Amino acid sequence: MHILAHLARRAALLALIALPACAAPPSGGIAATQVAAGPEPIVIHDNRGGNVLQMIQRRNELEASGRPVRISGVCNSACTMLITLPNACLAPDASVGFHAPRLPGTKVIPPIVDQLMALHYRNGILERWNAEWRHSLKIRKISAQEYVRLDPQTRLCSR
Repeated sequence: MHILAHLARRAALLALIALPACAAPPSGGIAATQVAAGPEPIVIHDNRGGNVLQMIQRRNELEASGRPVRISGVCNSACTMLITLPNACLAPDASVGFHAPRLPGTKVIPPIVDQLMALHYRNGILERWNAEWRHSLKIRKISAQEYVRLDPQTRLCSR
């Protein structure tokens, strides 16, 4: 496993140099409910994804914040990597969408980026990612309940 982590870090560095954008810029977005740190959750609402490497950086920031993270509405593409944060919960009415990472405006699936995304999935989600979703140019949507069925470690947010 240590070798895989080393390879993933190396791939991320290479991707930063060779692949500056791996998806369309995010819309909706990552917005904190409060600017100041505190008990209020950071809300990720209606996020379509974006650049995979930027999302990995944002994930690290969210984890380091120690604040609860609430994912609601639509969470597609690179946003899906946030669901497995140890301080995250998924809103019961959320919709989660997966597709192959690709260069903006193309059908080109860049090397290694799907593997970087896979590092943030587990259980049945990881199995489905590897078997089908990472190859799909069309978004594959599932409900929050289906997500939890595939990955029982995921926490649903209280309403």
